Amino acid sequence: MTSDFAQALLGAYEEGAAPTPPLMQGFPPASEHRVTWHNFMSPPHNRWAFHNLGRIRPSISVERGAKPSSPLASASQSLTDFSFESAAGHTVTLQQHLQASYTDGWLVMKNGAVVQEDYFNGHQAHKRHIMFSVTKSLIGVLAEAMLGSGQLRAEALASEYVAELSGSAFGDATVRQLLDMAVAIDYDEVYDDPLSGSSQFGYACGLTVPPPGISASQSLYEYLPATRKNGEHGGFFHYVTATTEALAWVMERASGRSCAEHLREVWQGLGCERDGFFVADPWGRNVAGAGFNATLRDMARFGSLLLAKGDAHGQQLIPAAAIDSVLQGGDPAIYAANENFALWSPGATYKSQWYVYPGEALLAVGIHGQILYIDFAQQVVIVKQSSLPIAESVLDIDTLRLVRSLASAI
Repeated sequence: MTSDFAQALLGAYEEGAAPTPPLMQGFPPASEHRVTWHNFMSPPHNRWAFHNLGRIRPSISVERGAKPSSPLASASQSLTDFSFESAAGHTVTLQQHLQASYTDGWLVMKNGAVVQEDYFNGHQAHKRHIMFSVTKSLIGVLAEAMLGSGQLRAEALASEYVAELSGSAFGDATVRQLLDMAVAIDYDEVYDDPLSGSSQFGYACGLTVPPPGISASQSLYEYLPATRKNGEHGGFFHYVTATTEALAWVMERASGRSCAEHLREVWQGLGCERDGFFVADPWGRNVAGAGFNATLRDMARFGSLLLAKGDAHGQQLIPAAAIDSVLQGGDPAIYAANENFALWSPGATYKSQWYVYPGEALLAVGIHGQILYIDFAQQVVIVKQSSLPIAESVLDIDTLRLVRSLASAI
C-alpha cells in the first residue's frame, strides 16, 4: 500500500460522513432537495434514493408470497468496543467505520441469530435498499443450480442459447467463462467517465441518464449484442457488469423464465418480510447485474440460506451441490494476477459471480458500500447497506478487513 493511499484512508476517517440534507421533505420538496432519475446516483441525493428507489425507477417485483414471514432469532450483544486494524495501520472502531463509510443498515448474525442490527440515515427495517453488484452473486448461485439440474451446460457457448449474442463479445464465450468473469470484452469499469463501458451500461439499463450529446442503447437487449470482443476468452479475471447481464439472458432463454422469477421461488420459501424488486430497464427487463433491492433482514435471510447449504425450514431452495461448487472457489493465480482486486481482497478467488475464500467464506460486493459476507467456518452472516458518495472508496479495503475480523472475533 502506498503512503498516499494510507493518507487518503486516514483522511476518510477524519472527515467522516457529511450531514444529510432534508431530502424529499415537504409537499413538494424544495427543488434543491428533490431526488429524481437525473440526480439519484449523485451525493447527497443518493443518501435518500438508495433506500427509496421504488419511488424513482420502474421495477419488477420478487414477491414474498402469502406465507407468514419467518422470525429471525435474537442473541443481541454489544459490539460497541469492537475494533480492527485498518489497512493504514491504525486501530479503527466498528462505529467509526460505519459512520465514515456512510452506512445505512448493518446486521450481524452468528449461529442463526441476530447479534447486532442498526439503521442510520433514515433507513428502516421495512425499507428496501439497492444492493448493486451483490445482485450478481444472487444470479451466480441460481446459475450454478441450473448447471446442476442440466438446464445449463458449462461448456456451451452463449450464442447457443441466445442467437442475438452471435458476433458480440459474448457469442463464443462459454457459460463457465460468463460465470467466472473470463470474457475478453472491450469494456472499462470507470464510473466517473460518461463514455466508459460501465457508463454506457448504466444508460442501457436505465439506472443513469446519458448526458446531452451522448448516444446510448435503449435497453440491455440492444446493448449486449453491440459489445465487441478484445482478445481470447479464459485464463483471466476481468470484472464487467455487462457479463452478468449476458449470463442472465442465457439463463432466461435456457429456462424460459426471467431471473426475477427464478429468485421469486427462493424468496417465497425463505419467509421474507417484504417483496424484493429488480430495477427494470427501459424495455422492462430485470437488471441482473446491479439492480436488486431488499430489506436488510431479508438479505440476511438469503445469506443464512447459503450458510445452511440451501435449506430453509426443511425445504431445499437451492441445491447444496450448487453452493458447494461456488465455495470451492476459482484459480487463486488467476485472481492474484488482477492486482487491484488482489490488493483489496488478499487470499480470495472468484467463481460464479462470488468472491470466494475457498472452503471458508463467500463475499458479495456492490458499489457505494454494499456487502453480503457469509463465513461458513465461523457461522456468521454480515450485511452492510450503504450510500457512499462515490462508487468505489478507499474505505472499501477496510470494510472487508472489518467483516472478516469481526466474524472471527464473535
